[in-house]
Amino acid sequence: MRLGARILKTGVAIIFAFYLAEFLQLPSPIFAGIAAIFAIQPTVYRSYKTIIEQIQGNLIGAMSAVVFGSIFGVEPIVAGFAVIVTLLIMMRLKLSGSVSLALVTVIVIMEGPSDDFLLFAIIRFATVMVGVLAASIVNLVFLPPKYETRLFASLKFLQDDIIRWIRLAVRQASEHTSTKQSLRTLTNHQKKIEKIYELYKEERTYTKKALFIKKRKLVIYRQMLITTNKSLETLNRLFLHENELASMPPKLHLIIQERLDFLLTYHEQLFLKYTGKLKSPHTHWFGQEDFLQRNEIMDIFADYIVEQHAKEGDEEFSSYHLLHILSRILDYEENLEHLDRLISAYQSYHSSELLNERDEDKII
Repeated sequence: MRLGARILKTGVAIIFAFYLAEFLQLPSPIFAGIAAIFAIQPTVYRSYKTIIEQIQGNLIGAMSAVVFGSIFGVEPIVAGFAVIVTLLIMMRLKLSGSVSLALVTVIVIMEGPSDDFLLFAIIRFATVMVGVLAASIVNLVFLPPKYETRLFASLKFLQDDIIRWIRLAVRQASEHTSTKQSLRTLTNHQKKIEKIYELYKEERTYTKKALFIKKRKLVIYRQMLITTNKSLETLNRLFLHENELASMPPKLHLIIQERLDFLLTYHEQLFLKYTGKLKSPHTHWFGQEDFLQRNEIMDIFADYIVEQHAKEGDEEFSSYHLLHILSRILDYEENLEHLDRLISAYQSYHSSELLNERDEDKII
């Protein structure tokens, strides 16, 4: 298990909350530590949103506890009703993100003595808010996340795995069970990368120029994700229709293999192109004239399917499954071309920023 920034931030936030509560001479600083755990967030933007929501949620929880405790007394059944009312109000106001801490506030206040209950509630509420404040400060100043670095590295790592498995699958060299397990793993990894992209998208910029560059990068990374998804769909189709792939004529099999080998190399080069590590003669898709065009491939496969249908009559035959493979390959190719255009446009307008990123090693 790796010690990450999120784990470190959580520990630091708890320590800071304890010391801050003791400095303010608040009793039971443990509640400040608990509040810090709920308030820690992965991004600065989410930290800002959390402060607003947690303040609102804690106020609702504290008010519910004070009202029920003052009217009906401090009893377990009263605390239960206070929690129910708090939940209803929080759901109504769409503050579900701060429900947990609001309920903690209700409970820590409702355990207080009947005498001086209002003063006790104010102190406990202040203690919880100290924890929220401590976590927010840590989010702002401690180990600011670099989600672009994580996003690019994760995308490249995932794509390298997909490329290896496609090359094995199209050559019928991969074992069925291993490929099935790898597909499941690759799909889970892809979902995690989608979350990293959302976190990177939430990162805020503070100048108009930086915002413009960030928007262009978001478009590129979005297309990178789409293209990776298309390659994963291609691998899945090769796996699902491996029997049809094995039984097709050698000429068609060779066309698919060569086409995929070329596209996979092209995909690898696009990652290098984005980071400015590809020699200029290779920044364009040279060599495509040596391969069949899309319409030529479609004609070859259409002729093959007609031929198979003539042989097998009206019975359902497996050749139609080859169209699923072909459609995924062509879709993958079109998205690679679109990604190439986006990267070329970005480099045309922001070549100096790309140079700085490469020199400072911000991308890889």
